[in-house]
Amino acid sequence: MKLSSFNGSVCGRCQKSCCQYRAVYVVVEAALLGLFVENKTFFFAFFRRHATPEKFYIEACDDGANDVLVIDRVSAEMTLAGIKDIPPSGVTRPICGIMGTTRLVAGMYLIVITRKRKVGDLFGHTVWKAVEFDVISYKKTILHLTDIQMQDNKTFLSMLSNVLNTDGFYFCTDYDLTHTQQRLSNTSPDFQEMSLLERADQRFMWNGNLLREITAQPELHKFAFPVIHGFIVMKPCCINGKVFEWILISRRSCFRAGVRYYVRGIDSEGHAANFVETEQIVQYSNAQASFVQTRGSMPFFWSQRPNLKYKPKPQISTDTNHMDGFRRHFESQVLIYGKQVILNLVNQKGSELPLEQAFAKMVNGMENGLIKYIAFDFHKECSKMRWHRLQILVDAVSDMQDEFGYFMVSSDWKVTSEQSGTFRSNCMDCLDRTNVIQSLLARRSLQSQLQRMGVLHVGQKIEEQADFEKIYKNEYAQLCASTAVTFTFDLRTGNRTHWGLVMDGWNSMIRYYKNNFSDGFRQDSIDLFLGNYTVDETDGLMPLHVQKDWKFLLLPVIMVVAFSMCIICLLMAGDTWTETLAYVLFWGIASALTAAVILVNGREFVDAPKLVQKEKMD
Repeated sequence: MKLSSFNGSVCGRCQKSCCQYRAVYVVVEAALLGLFVENKTFFFAFFRRHATPEKFYIEACDDGANDVLVIDRVSAEMTLAGIKDIPPSGVTRPICGIMGTTRLVAGMYLIVITRKRKVGDLFGHTVWKAVEFDVISYKKTILHLTDIQMQDNKTFLSMLSNVLNTDGFYFCTDYDLTHTQQRLSNTSPDFQEMSLLERADQRFMWNGNLLREITAQPELHKFAFPVIHGFIVMKPCCINGKVFEWILISRRSCFRAGVRYYVRGIDSEGHAANFVETEQIVQYSNAQASFVQTRGSMPFFWSQRPNLKYKPKPQISTDTNHMDGFRRHFESQVLIYGKQVILNLVNQKGSELPLEQAFAKMVNGMENGLIKYIAFDFHKECSKMRWHRLQILVDAVSDMQDEFGYFMVSSDWKVTSEQSGTFRSNCMDCLDRTNVIQSLLARRSLQSQLQRMGVLHVGQKIEEQADFEKIYKNEYAQLCASTAVTFTFDLRTGNRTHWGLVMDGWNSMIRYYKNNFSDGFRQDSIDLFLGNYTVDETDGLMPLHVQKDWKFLLLPVIMVVAFSMCIICLLMAGDTWTETLAYVLFWGIASALTAAVILVNGREFVDAPKLVQKEKMD
């Protein structure tokens, strides 16, 4: 059966009474196009995209749906129409959703989700992971562009692909993933009536910039939904013969997002770099409980720009009023999460010491009784594989954790407890050390929750439940791995193996390369995607064409040649040893001096962002 012939029989196209075939058509169309997830579970497309040379038509596949989103490919105007307005000549493709639209050098582009994978069901609502995307140009051709403009447009497209190919985009079409369970329980009836786009927490809506045109027209909200970026796992688990659902949702903020070395500290609005809200949820016998933690960069103005050194020295800004942004950050944290306990895990010596001291000084300067600061030198306390010493910190904050509690709803849907505060953890990058501590605190909360639900018996500990403990450690390690963390082996096994040390070294090498030679492009990609940089078609020369000084291009060549000649002289000895030594010394000194000059001017050789002005990055 040809799709085109079957397509013509759908209700609204031929104006015949054949609605009963509509759902069948969606299934057959998806099946014929081979839309299956990796575990062979079939899924339905939510929409169909019809394309003509003049317009895009986005048709919802819901039963009884009649509205169609029409996008004019010339004027970029978005309007509503009916199914009968879809021309039969259009090219039809099933899609899973609209990510949004963006403007590049060649004009407007439509970004759609073309493949998704089911993660699980959250309170009866299916959660999906966006797996593949398509970026479609409004223009039928780009021949009107110059060669330079075509190259720039290609670069911007590759930036969008760089972000879209990053693992971790999730969505739900009928449930709000941007809010915690406790925030959702404290909303008004008016809030519940809002569309997902209206009620979404803008901090975690990664396609908010892409959907700005749809968001501005409430009648179009039904055609889009918020997409979060982070990590979601949903696992059915069993302890004592009782099956419960264990869920981990990590939401990455789109405010001041970026790669670790180019985005540090806070901005003037108090948004901390790479802020993440992590919520652990457990469901059992209609009861549910949730525990929330946060992580984020140290919230004052500091930077750590790559300069070819393995670990660049962090710099605290000396000409900025830190307290304004610092105060904004924690006032918003207290407003959203309640009391704050800051767990600062950086080293209390070396280059990290000034950061720890500045953080402590600013917390004391706020004189806010709702904020408590605790410094814990992770590396010193846990040196020589003494991971058991982490219990020192857990014990130190246990009373505060008990005071904060957690959000819980009984089996008859009554709120029995709420979380009154959160732990805000950080190390330098909010990755390795932070994740280890958060997993320990989350496990302690889960212990209490499962006992109250009757899953754990009195006196039982989660650590003793081997099957669940394996799942727990593995998924927290996956949360780490999604950000290239090096402690994953410790989380899974509780100890460091020789193979773990080898992998840590390999991961460190990968990090070093990315930090210095690819993170500039990655940062530009994120800034373009999130709207921190907008493409202006009228600009004659894009910032992509920043040229380095010729000497900085020549020095690496000289160093490689000099080092190669040094090796050749060693392998091909001269007539006398003094002659060989002279050649080796000459070329060795030449390569060493060149390397020294390169290191001194290290910032000129790294891949730095081009789309955002330098003063915004420092």
